[in-house]
Parts: sequence; C-alpha cells; structure tokens
Amino acid sequence: MTDGAAEAEGTAGFIFEMGVLKNARRTGWWFTGNNQPESIAEHSFRVGVIGAVLAMMEGVDPARVALMCLFHDTQETRIGDIPHIGRRYLDAATNQTVTADQVSAAHPAVRDGVQGVVEEYEAKETPEAVVARDADKLECLVQAVEYRAQGNTLVQDWIDTSLSSLRTDSARALAGAALTMSPLQWRKTFLS
Repeated sequence: MTDGAAEAEGTAGFIFEMGVLKNARRTGWWFTGNNQPESIAEHSFRVGVIGAVLAMMEGVDPARVALMCLFHDTQETRIGDIPHIGRRYLDAATNQTVTADQVSAAHPAVRDGVQGVVEEYEAKETPEAVVARDADKLECLVQAVEYRAQGNTLVQDWIDTSLSSLRTDSARALAGAALTMSPLQWRKTFLS
C-alpha cells in the first residue's frame, strides 16, 4: 500500500470511529434517572453551535471555537463518557494522548490539525479555548433545563455546576436567559 493510500485509509478509519459518538450516550445523566440521554454526537453538535454564537458575542474567532467544540469529546470513542464522580477512581489517558492515537494513521495535515485543536482546548489559555469550554458547560446547562422541563427534577446539580463554571459574560448572560424561559419559548416568537 502506498503512503497516500495508507494515509487515506487511516483518515477514513478516524471518520468511521467518530461515527461511534452517534451511539455513545452521555452517562452523567444516568444519575438523574434518565436512561436515554443525548448521545455524545448530539451534545457536541450543540456545543459547536453554542461555541460559534458565544465567539461572535465575545469577539473571537467563531470558526476556531466551533472546531474545538466539535473535537472536544472525540476521545470518548476510546474511553467512554466517564462521569465526573468516576474520574476520582480512574487514571485515564489524557485527551491529548487518546487523540494522538486516534489520528496516528491519518493524513499528516489531519493528524496535526486535530491534535492542535485538542491541545488548544485542553490548555485553556487562548480566548477561543475559554469560549469553547464555556460552550461545553452552557450546553450541559441548556440540556438540564430541557430535561427539567420534561419533568426530571434531579438536574439542579448539573445546572448549578455548569453555571458556576462559566467564565465569559456572554455565557453567563445566555445561561441567565435559558434559566428563565421555556425551552419552547422560541416558537412563540414566530407563531404569534
């Protein structure tokens, strides 16, 4: 097999592996009695949308933020979604290590690009990384508000933890709005 064919196969393999995220569930919600929580892919999609929106509000690069958001949980194909309480008892590989393994056979530009995005997210230093991390927390808060509206009363800890983790003014403003409205309020704007 030529180098180009091997790189294409390695990159295609990474793409197939990312499909696992469509079936893998966010396990922290199980503690609230939710046996059919959102998938990691569903979570990551909305994190990306929230990240782009927050980036626009904060005046940073929305494409860079959305890219970090898209790749922030890709490692969970290998290690699963370990609930925060479970992390106390496990010594899992870092997200950077898992990502390096995931893209080790991919095209060099893909390998470098994905690893760079994950490293920036995990370093928490750039304004884009701060916004991307806020997007992750804000998505958790919004999901908890939706689950609460569906009758789940055990989500308050997720709301409180997410809210206290937000670092940007824009994320705090959106969280405040989300906490005071119905998840379906957006429909009323267009149906009235």
